[in-house]
Amino acid sequence: MPINRIAVGTTEDARHPNTLKAGLAEFISTLIFVYAGQGSGMAFAKLTAGAANTPAGLVAAAISHGFALFVAVAVGANISGGHVNPAVTFGAFIGGNITLLNGIVYWIAQLLGSTVACLLLKFSTGGLQTSAFALCEGETVWGAFVMEIVMTFGLVYTVYATALDPKKGNIGIIAPLAIGLIVGANILAGGAFDGASMNPAVSFGPALVSWNWANHWIYWAGPLIGAGIAGLIYEFIFMGSTDSTSTDYQRLSA
Repeated sequence: MPINRIAVGTTEDARHPNTLKAGLAEFISTLIFVYAGQGSGMAFAKLTAGAANTPAGLVAAAISHGFALFVAVAVGANISGGHVNPAVTFGAFIGGNITLLNGIVYWIAQLLGSTVACLLLKFSTGGLQTSAFALCEGETVWGAFVMEIVMTFGLVYTVYATALDPKKGNIGIIAPLAIGLIVGANILAGGAFDGASMNPAVSFGPALVSWNWANHWIYWAGPLIGAGIAGLIYEFIFMGSTDSTSTDYQRLSA
């Protein structure tokens, strides 16, 4: 059963050159993703005199994040699996596809990548503020919490179906494309309510640089719960009878 594959790992594995290379790949991929996604929002706000919270701004955010994640996952896939998201890493861990210590390396790299991207944006735009995720007018804390769970469930379920499932076959670039598309679609669905994070690293960098932690817990708890549910459901129901897992995500567990 999948639960038997969950492992802490060893410190030797966490310090292995392949693990460190994977961590660096996660850092770079997350930096690319956050810089493009957060930067597009800042650019749109500047060009429209602060009118980023409009239908056009929502569509622009969905497109920029979808495209950027497609690229970020694709360029990291052959090195680290292209998680680019602590929730994806957690979902992979719950399914026994990455060890805990290797996952911690990924988390550190992802959070650093997001933070550095926001610092670079603030510097290169002459001090413009990187906006922390926040609840939109009329949205409740618990409504946003459930929304983050559901959207991240869809994201991590897509990761399992297109990247982790050993039955996926040789679908190549389809996995990064599908992952980018589900994020873009979820932004269109949830962006007007809570910003549609689905990614604790994406929320962490702007919050740290702007030092705005209002309701920040939602953007950790929601995605992690949604990712864990997706990992358990896909592993137990659809992959429970298989003994192998995707080499992209398991290469660091050996």
